[in-house]
Amino acid sequence: MGKYFGTDGFRGVAGRELTAYHAFRMGLAIGTYCKQMRRDDKDKVRAVIGKDTRRSSYMLEYAIAAGLSASGADAYILHVCTTPCVSYVTASESFDAGIMISASHNPFYDNGIKVIGSGGEKLTDLATDLLEELMERDDLPMAEGEEIGRIVDHYSGRNRYIGYLISLSRHSFKGCRIGLDCANGAAFSVAASVFAALGAEVHAIGCEPSGTNINDGVGSTHPEKLSELIRKEKLDFGFAFDGDADRCIAADERGSIVDGDDILYILAKGMKESGELHGETVVTTLMSNTGLYTALEKTGIAHTEVSVGDKYVWERMKECGYSLGGEASGHIIISKYATTGDGILTAIKLTERIIESEKPLSALHAPVVKLPQLTLNLPTRNKAKATSAEVLAAREDAEKSLRGEGRVTVRASGTEPLIRITVEAKSQEVCEKIANGLRSVIEAKEDAL
Repeated sequence: MGKYFGTDGFRGVAGRELTAYHAFRMGLAIGTYCKQMRRDDKDKVRAVIGKDTRRSSYMLEYAIAAGLSASGADAYILHVCTTPCVSYVTASESFDAGIMISASHNPFYDNGIKVIGSGGEKLTDLATDLLEELMERDDLPMAEGEEIGRIVDHYSGRNRYIGYLISLSRHSFKGCRIGLDCANGAAFSVAASVFAALGAEVHAIGCEPSGTNINDGVGSTHPEKLSELIRKEKLDFGFAFDGDADRCIAADERGSIVDGDDILYILAKGMKESGELHGETVVTTLMSNTGLYTALEKTGIAHTEVSVGDKYVWERMKECGYSLGGEASGHIIISKYATTGDGILTAIKLTERIIESEKPLSALHAPVVKLPQLTLNLPTRNKAKATSAEVLAAREDAEKSLRGEGRVTVRASGTEPLIRITVEAKSQEVCEKIANGLRSVIEAKEDAL
């Protein structure tokens, strides 16, 4: 990770770690970078911008657009939309770059800038390094006169994305009673209309964004609200999205949570049966539960593991030609339809699978019997502690103590000032004991700074 970019873009507290000045410099850098990547300069660089519902997203949107136009690029504004919408529009309308303003699942006071390449994919680490170098320069050329870029309203791009999602279902959803939790985020402008158009009876919450209530007790990080809705209204199943709707967590007819691992299993099994699972392999991350791997193996499906981050999932999928990958957090990528995680697309495909199987969602995820797992999120001033000698030694000792019946990960968050400890073991008590022991080592290290 560089000075600005983490595993999912440039993220920080809006107005402090991520300011309008940063956003302007980012727009200027992106415009300059895209010019450098072009083989000809006959046409202006074109970039498309989307945002979630955070109050600061509007400030950052205009600042990025100003930076782009100052570089000589044309900025097309999608307004409130999802990250996968920006990805789709970027690729399908031949934009040089896409920019999404969102801090995903973080609270409203955080914000972020995600940059998407011309093919609809998140930028490589090399590309983000180049962008950071450009942001640091004070000699970037500014356009003059007629070379100054335009700023264009582009609502129509979002409407085309909605039409694309509706076109993907092989079935009508008529007769399905579905709950949606839009997290008071970007999904509020898309999800309900898509499912209603497909014929579902939609019961939606988290659709009243105020600018300060995104992810506040709702959405994929608080799926208990979705569970309550399903039980109260006696719905068939439901889906919860995060702030920019690139994640999807489901709940079955009983209100039981169906996470990304469960969804990967259900989709993988269905895709194998239909011959759509290339290589009969699923791409996962080190945060996936061993229970997923056991269930996949019983179905004759292999897995390959990468670092946390859906861009790393996509890189492995692209490299090996795999058709399905994702994270326990709910980032699911289906390569036939998208190059990034798309929560609403995931929900559509999971609904299809439920209809085709003629089984309740609870039966479809039942084969995934997870080992107890515990994650502790420790605030930190120095994320490098996660790889200090003391912490690495403690992690190794903890894993040895499990004797092959679990695993331990300690990693710095790429999106928040946190160190995450995750322990998987045969009992919750063992998880708590090991996680608290590692917490003590890390906190002692923090006190020593």
